[in-house]
Amino acid sequence: MALRKILTQGDPSLEKACRPVEKFDRKLHWLLDDLKETLENAGGVGLAAPQIGILRRAVIVMDEEDRMLELVNPEIIHAEGEQEGWEGCLSVPNQYGWVNRPSSVTVRAQDRDGNFFEVSGEEMVARCFCHELEHLEGHLFVERTDGQLYTMEELDAMESEQAESRKPRQKRGRRK
Repeated sequence: MALRKILTQGDPSLEKACRPVEKFDRKLHWLLDDLKETLENAGGVGLAAPQIGILRRAVIVMDEEDRMLELVNPEIIHAEGEQEGWEGCLSVPNQYGWVNRPSSVTVRAQDRDGNFFEVSGEEMVARCFCHELEHLEGHLFVERTDGQLYTMEELDAMESEQAESRKPRQKRGRRK
C-alpha cells in the first residue's frame, strides 16, 4: 500500500469521465488498498480513483460503522428523499458549500474480485455515495452549490452569529 497525492480542483484529471474496471487483478487490489490508506491518512469519508489521478471507476466510502466500502464500477440504482447540508471535498480543500442530495441511496457495484453486490445508505452515507460517484463522471460538488463556498472558519463564525441571535436578550435594570 502507498499514500497517494490527492489532486485538487483545477487538475484536468478531475474533469474527465472514468473508464470501467475490466480486470479484477492485483493492480486493482493495489489501487483499492492505496485509496483506503490515502483516505485514512486524509481523514475523509470518501475517495474516488480520479482524485489520485487514476481514471477508473473505483471509490471508497465510509459507512455508518466507519468501515471502508470498496465500490468498483458503482452505479446508483435507487435514490429517494431529500437532504440539504454542508459538503466538502478532499480535492477542494477547506471549502464547503450547501448541497441538496437524496436522503437514501442504493448502489450496485462490484467488489475487488468482480462479484456484484448492492449496498444502501442513508443521510451521510447516501451523500457520500452521490458525491464520490460524481467524481467518476468528472464532476465536483462545487457544481451543485449556489456558487457560494465557505471556509470552516467562516462556517464557525456564521454558526456563532446564529446562536447569538437565538439567545434571549437580557433585560437591563434601571440605574439608581
